Amino acid sequence: MHELSICQSLLDQVERIAAEHGAHRVERILLRVGPLSGVEAPLLRHAYPLAAVGTIAEHAELIIEPAEVRVACSACGATTPAAPNRLLCAVCGSFKTRLISGDEMLLASLELALPDTPHEASASS
Repeated sequence: MHELSICQSLLDQVERIAAEHGAHRVERILLRVGPLSGVEAPLLRHAYPLAAVGTIAEHAELIIEPAEVRVACSACGATTPAAPNRLLCAVCGSFKTRLISGDEMLLASLELALPDTPHEASASS
């Protein structure tokens, strides 16, 4: 299951980002995973708790959103959605397309818990 090693790499990146921001906990991780990425979302979801044990993101909610498959057409210049198994231009039907998205696994956002900043005491007269 290569999803476990993917989770470990993801958590390395998450921990680096959390440390850069001085976070003491990661609350939520949002990933975008394309259908052509080679990553199976259910297996990733299953592997995440195993990889996260003992990390700053151990109790973080993992949200996985599907990324849309999009192609750019060399024939007509359009950028359109496409089916994962049929990378045709939706405007002219050409097969001369270039994949724009759908093969990525992207760390879209993190929700971090930061330490409270001390409040200045207000003086009242």
